[in-house]
Amino acid sequence: MARGRVLVIGDSIRLVSKAKSAGVDVAYLQKPSQFDPALIPHCEQLALVDYQDVPSAVAMATALHRIAPITRIITQTEAAQLVAGHLTDVLGIAGTSERCARLLHDKAAMRALLNERGIGPVPYAVDPTQAELRAFVASHGASIVKPTKGSGSLGVRRIETAEDVDAVWAWCQEFELGEFQVEKLLVGPELSVEAFSEAGRHTIIAVTAKETDGGTVELGHVTPAPLEGDQLDRIRELTVQLLDAVGLEDGPSHTEIILTDEGPRIVESHTRRGGDRINDLVRMVYGVDMEEAAYRLVGEGAPLDGLLHPARGAAAIRFLTAAPGVVTAVTGLEAARAADGVVEVSVSVEAGDTVPELRWSDDRCGHVIVRADDAGAAVRLARTVAAHISIETEPFKGDCPGSDAPDTLSSILRPYDEVFDPFHKGVTAS
Repeated sequence: MARGRVLVIGDSIRLVSKAKSAGVDVAYLQKPSQFDPALIPHCEQLALVDYQDVPSAVAMATALHRIAPITRIITQTEAAQLVAGHLTDVLGIAGTSERCARLLHDKAAMRALLNERGIGPVPYAVDPTQAELRAFVASHGASIVKPTKGSGSLGVRRIETAEDVDAVWAWCQEFELGEFQVEKLLVGPELSVEAFSEAGRHTIIAVTAKETDGGTVELGHVTPAPLEGDQLDRIRELTVQLLDAVGLEDGPSHTEIILTDEGPRIVESHTRRGGDRINDLVRMVYGVDMEEAAYRLVGEGAPLDGLLHPARGAAAIRFLTAAPGVVTAVTGLEAARAADGVVEVSVSVEAGDTVPELRWSDDRCGHVIVRADDAGAAVRLARTVAAHISIETEPFKGDCPGSDAPDTLSSILRPYDEVFDPFHKGVTAS
C-alpha cells in the first residue's frame, strides 16, 4: 500500500514532526520569512512561497501534486485556513473545502448561516455606519466589535453603553480595522469545544473553560470545563449542529461558545485544533493528540486510535502579562518551576525587551501549565504559580519604541507577514 502524502502549510517543526508517527510523507509550503531550516529532515519536499499569495500557492501546489499526488492538505495555522480550503478544491482531493473554511473563517458568513438556520441566533450587523452602530447598541445593549476575519482577539472592542459608541467608532477608523461586525455582547462562562471529525461524524473530545478576567484577551484555560450534565449535552448538540451546517467532514475543530442565560451561543469556530496549548491540555487529560490525529486521516492507525476515555484529572494554563514598558527584571522562575503539579513554565521576554499594551494573544509574556485533581484545583494552582513570576517593567520614556505612528491592524500583522483575508483584492501578505 502506498504511503499517504500530505501538503503541510505554514506549521512549525513541532507540528510537522508528528507526521512521522503516522507514516506519511510531507511536502511543506511556507513563507520564506517564516521558514525554519530545522524542518528540512522532516520533509520530502520544501517549497518556499508566500502561501497567502493565492495564485502562487495554486501554482506551487498544482506542481507538487503533479510530481507526486497529494492525499490531503493539513494546516493548524490560522493564516493558512482559507488557502488550504481553496487548494483542496483546486486539487480535487478529500479534506476541508473552501466553503467550509470560509464559513468558519468569515465570522459574518458564519453568523448569517447560524441565524438563518436558527442555531443559537445572535443579533449582529456588518460594516455599520456610525449612526447604525449607535442604533444597534441602543436596541441590543452592550455589544462587541470585531473584524469579520481575524484571530487572537486582535481588533476586538467592547461597547458597554451608547456613550461608548463614538469612542469605539473613532478607534475603528484610527486602527484601520477594515470590514467589521458588531454583535450583541454574549455574557456568561466562556468555553471551547475540541472535536475531531471523520467522514462527517463529529466526536466531541473535550470542553475547555476560558479565563479573560473581564477583558477580551484570553488569559487562561482549563480542561475539562466544570459543567453540569445538561450543560454539556446542550454544548455538544450545538457544536454538532454547527459542524454539520458548515459541512466539516474530517479533521480537528475548535469552537468557542459562551453559556448565556438563553443557552449556549457560538462565538466562532475554526477548522484546526485550538491554539494556546489547548491540544496539550487535552492530551494530558484525555490522551488524545489532535495534531497527530490529523496525519492519521491518511496515515497509519485510526485517527483517534481508541484513546478516548474519561478525564484523568485536569490541566490548566495561565498566561503571563506585564505592564507596558521596558523589561527590567524577570524573577520567581525557580519558585514557579519547583511547585508541585507544574508541568511547564515559559517566559518569552527578558531584560531590555519591550512589552506593548495587551492588544491580542501575541502580546502576552509567557505561561505556566499545571496538572491537578480537578478543574477548580488546576485553575487555583495555575494562578498561584503564575503569581510567583514577576515581570518588572519601567514606563517608556517618551513614545514606545517603534511607535512613530499609531498602531493599525496591518502594522501589528506586518512582523508576522500575514493578512486576515488573502483573497481580498489589492491586499498582499507582504
